[in-house]
Amino acid sequence: MLLKTSTARLYLFALLALPLVTFAQQAQITVDASRVLNRVPSNLYGACIEDVNHEIYGGLYDQRIFGESFEEPAAPPVISGWKSYDGYWQPGENSISVNAGEGFKLIKQQSPGTSYTAEVLIKFGLRNDNAGIVVNVNNANKSADNFDGYEISLDPNKRVLVFGKHHNNWTPISETKLSIDFKSWIKLKVENDGNVFKVYLNDEKPAVATLTDDKDILPAGSFGLRTYNADVTYKNLTITTKGKTTTENFHAEPTLKVSGAWDAVNVGGAGSFSLDTSDSYNGKQSQIITHNGSKGVAGIANKSLYRWGIALHKGNIYAGSLFMKAEGFKGGVTLSLQSADGKKVYGTQVITNITSGWMSYPFAIKSLQSDTKARFVISINNKGKLWVDHVTLMCKQEQFKSLPLRADIGTAMQQEGLNFLRYGGTMVNAPGYRFKKMIGTRNKRPPYTGHWYPYSTNGFGIEEFLQFCEAAGFEPAFAINIEETPQDMADMVEYLKGDASTQWGKQRAANGHPAPYKIKYIEIGNEEVIFNGDIKSEYEHYAKRFNLLQSAMHAKDTTLKFICSAWWRSESPNMALVFKAIDGKANYWDLHTDADNPDAGIKVDSSLTRMKAIFTAWNPNTHLKCTIFEENGGRHDISRALGHASTLNAVRRHGDFVLTSCAANALQPLGQNDNGWDQGQVFFTPSQVWGMPPFYAQQMASANHLPLNIASTTTGQIDVSATLSEDRKQLVLHVVNPAAKPVTADIKLSGFEKRNKEASIMQLTGDLKEVNTPAQPTLISPKSTHISWPGDVINYTLPAASYTIIRFNR
Repeated sequence: MLLKTSTARLYLFALLALPLVTFAQQAQITVDASRVLNRVPSNLYGACIEDVNHEIYGGLYDQRIFGESFEEPAAPPVISGWKSYDGYWQPGENSISVNAGEGFKLIKQQSPGTSYTAEVLIKFGLRNDNAGIVVNVNNANKSADNFDGYEISLDPNKRVLVFGKHHNNWTPISETKLSIDFKSWIKLKVENDGNVFKVYLNDEKPAVATLTDDKDILPAGSFGLRTYNADVTYKNLTITTKGKTTTENFHAEPTLKVSGAWDAVNVGGAGSFSLDTSDSYNGKQSQIITHNGSKGVAGIANKSLYRWGIALHKGNIYAGSLFMKAEGFKGGVTLSLQSADGKKVYGTQVITNITSGWMSYPFAIKSLQSDTKARFVISINNKGKLWVDHVTLMCKQEQFKSLPLRADIGTAMQQEGLNFLRYGGTMVNAPGYRFKKMIGTRNKRPPYTGHWYPYSTNGFGIEEFLQFCEAAGFEPAFAINIEETPQDMADMVEYLKGDASTQWGKQRAANGHPAPYKIKYIEIGNEEVIFNGDIKSEYEHYAKRFNLLQSAMHAKDTTLKFICSAWWRSESPNMALVFKAIDGKANYWDLHTDADNPDAGIKVDSSLTRMKAIFTAWNPNTHLKCTIFEENGGRHDISRALGHASTLNAVRRHGDFVLTSCAANALQPLGQNDNGWDQGQVFFTPSQVWGMPPFYAQQMASANHLPLNIASTTTGQIDVSATLSEDRKQLVLHVVNPAAKPVTADIKLSGFEKRNKEASIMQLTGDLKEVNTPAQPTLISPKSTHISWPGDVINYTLPAASYTIIRFNR
């Protein structure tokens, strides 16, 4: 289907082959095809995936149920006049407390207006990253940064007042140093006058800060409380508007005791609900549904990730299992696929003969209709008590190559042109992240307290990751927790790579994969020694753990290559400490880079040059190299696409030193990200998948890969890498123009005589902030054309904010 495109965009691409002279800057590109400098990494086109922002659980993993093991606590009390977005907000006497987590917020339903004063007492608990207020709030939703508004908060660790802006991401504006006692009650007072905020602490005058926003000012909106990784109590909140002061009492309405990811179904008041923390099949608790014997229905409903709905396709079969047991119950349990409001039923199955002990009950329900926002319901209509635990719902007809993965997401990742995939990130730092808990029957794998989500599943683990890479054709690499035991890691290697005659290889075969996995790269840890700063003892601990685990795994398989994950600080003397400990054992050191800016490759080039020089200075004969396992940022627009393209240019120039460059994050659910990393390449909903501009930059680069990096120089602001085919018959230029204006480039080719006069051009361009949307999923996507340059003079105008690939043949 053709999409509407702006007149300006159509005009731009209609004139691709013509020189643009108005306001164009000048540049020169000189290429010498006779000088091959290095090989381009064959695994250059990588991505990083982890269960952050629900890339896996709620995303790639084809488990339609979110909250499968009922580990989430019951929904917090409903606070009259307020709405909570994540977190358990517990009211007290003129106070309210909340547990620690990723960006919890409580928003007042009625706006106090454009001008008001808010005062509140704040007390931090054991976890104390950040807490304060948010003002000018609009479009609030679940997940950390999914709202518009200004944040004025306290950071006890940095001892600062934080001021910043949320616009479905996080943009810091300023920090003000404070000299207060963060362990006592802190009185925060803010005078709001639109986009000017005067901040007072502990009734002291003058104001500690006057905060303003001069760019893209947010309109007036509501008021709220927000925390980030902090357990906090707020007390004596008052809001004064036009001389009238209101004290917030935080009155709570009673709620039903249903696990937080599920909703109660209570037709006719027939049901009551509770959570059993003493008897569960898997995990810490199970759900109890009690029917009182009246005419009505009692049950629970699940709408998948954060209740965004389960996508159903007419005629497809949605199958799974659930564990149940009963007491005083003789009827049937009805499983059904329904519309979000329960008014339409698309398919049902009744399960009878529920025993008094835990048993697994399989089911398969054919959907009679399609619906992008359906729900799955478990219900009873007879007297008795029913326990439910570990519910699975999948659809084989919608899976990727018969794996428990979404086919549409897996296929999109292939279409991106990826050839390398890293499974790692801060998720591996969670104490419960252990390999042996990820293998075997899924319903017996214990849930664990994840770093990004406290009720994480082990349904998708390292083995499922390797199976996905095997089926998709990606070179895999994964990270492990550094506190794994050496024996467990030796067993892991035997499980993954051992012959079926070995103890652990035999178990792998019994679990359904007779052949060993083709895994080469294992990272020991992730971003180690990042959280507390440059601390020698922590670097020493990491080096010790690296050597213990590397030795155990290397003894099992000498072909494995190991990656050091100690956080790279080029100026720190602790780098030499780690280097000396791991040199000769580690094959690569993981360097994480930033890619939000369109010219990000400049800094990456400099960092790689320095890193290589430092390694060589420490040991001229070292074989230690670098891998970029995370290109990070907070954007997914044209600016980020150019940042990725320029990063790839830098890596091509350092191809003899770098293994790959993995853009993070590979995936992102629309509107569901839990932190400020709003950087997915592939976006998805329950029923739709589409690529963002960085997806297309990767796709373009991968499709035009050539193995030899050749000499090239440039003048002006543009960034260029030049590559050549093995037979010397194809030459490709990767050109990034990060500027806000067009650039006219003179291109001089030498060493590539007798070329064809016609060249092909592929181009990605747009406003730096433009993104693709569900309504216009290919608005920003590559356009291709051909151009004739018969003579020796090649002149071409690069559009503003563009990534251009020019391919020559002979």
